[in-house]
Amino acid sequence: MANEKTAHCVDLLKSRLENSRKDERSDEEKKAEVTELFTKYYTEWKGGGSRERSYKKIPRFYYRLPAEDEFLLQKLREESRAVFLQRKSRELLDNEELQNLWILLDKHQVPPVTGDEAMISYEAYLKVGEKAGPKCKLFFTAKVYGKLLHNDPYGRISIMQFFNYVMRKVWLHQTRIGLSLYDVAGQGYLRESDLENYILELIPTLPQLDGLEKSFYSFYVCTAVRKFFFFLDPLRTGKIKIQDILACSFLDDLLELRDEELSKESQESNWFSAPSALRVYGQYLNLDKDHNGMLSKEELSRYGTATLTSVFLDRVYQECLTYDGEMDYKTYLDFVLALENRKEPAALQYIFKLLDMLNLGYLNVFSLNYFFRAIQEQMKIHGQEPVSFQDVKDEIFDMVKPRDPSKITLQDLVTSCQGDTVASILIDLNGFWTYENREVLVANDNDGISGVDLDDP
Repeated sequence: MANEKTAHCVDLLKSRLENSRKDERSDEEKKAEVTELFTKYYTEWKGGGSRERSYKKIPRFYYRLPAEDEFLLQKLREESRAVFLQRKSRELLDNEELQNLWILLDKHQVPPVTGDEAMISYEAYLKVGEKAGPKCKLFFTAKVYGKLLHNDPYGRISIMQFFNYVMRKVWLHQTRIGLSLYDVAGQGYLRESDLENYILELIPTLPQLDGLEKSFYSFYVCTAVRKFFFFLDPLRTGKIKIQDILACSFLDDLLELRDEELSKESQESNWFSAPSALRVYGQYLNLDKDHNGMLSKEELSRYGTATLTSVFLDRVYQECLTYDGEMDYKTYLDFVLALENRKEPAALQYIFKLLDMLNLGYLNVFSLNYFFRAIQEQMKIHGQEPVSFQDVKDEIFDMVKPRDPSKITLQDLVTSCQGDTVASILIDLNGFWTYENREVLVANDNDGISGVDLDDP
């Protein structure tokens, strides 16, 4: 029917055009008539009688959020979201249903056993899907089976791998619902205060944090939240997408503290563990010599091995948020996260901003020389022969291999995978010394020798 109408419109237009050849009207008048006719017939073909009626067919796509003073609307929206999330939660598999699924899978395993793993064929997989109930329907698809199909000669998949896949999906949905309960705006992201509330209420459920004093909770929450925002909010918007929180490994690290038998090594390497949080806060207190709760540049200069250059520290206090020239704990956490994770793009972005003192968007020879001069001065203080900047500059450019041979961008540092080394060379005497003596250190490690004195020329 639509094709017939279209053909009819075309015929009418053609006939009008043919008749217009006999007219003595101007080209502009003829074009205007053609446009008018086309608009008329096209509108009729689409089923609209007028522009006004056609606008009414556009579906609503914008819903205004309640204003701050519209308390009733805000409460209504909050309650409706809570009901919606509860309904979504009930759609997930509970522990009993997961156990029943495992029993069904085990009953339908197909021989022969590959190694120690029980396997299941596609036919048996579909049978389990029919018996498992409606909640499991989304897991028993050809797409899921294809994802888990590897190199089995009989075309089967591992029962354990499939069950772990289901468990992971259920966990992700549960966690998303849990995080969404703290999404006050209901827009799919958490503000800093939202994430603080989430972690504060999560603490009692983490056995590894049982030993924390309640007086330390606020410092622990601040320590934990900063890692999320430092790495997941590079533009410093003050909010993080829930989707990004689920996609990164930080939440896994945090929930790992549910394990009552977590090893000491795992605790020490986990930023969210009690020993790690106490270590960071303890370092902050030790640096704060005047006990005013803030760090001056002189106090921060003792951070780590006390070998950060004064030029770099000047830039820290110029660019970072300070209060009367002193740094608070939150700003200190960003500083620590950047220096302890120098290989990460977010950390390199933090350091690059400090090195790019002219705000050019790149580092040139002048910038490199400006920072390395402080390294040379420290070498003189320690009785060492200063290394030529020309040699270091050439090594840096050789390492990074920037797209423009005269300047180094942040992207160049990230792409080269040498950004952490370049940063260490320019801001930290100990970092430069480690790089300069890397071959000796490797040899010493092989011989079981360590602990070389920095002051030793």
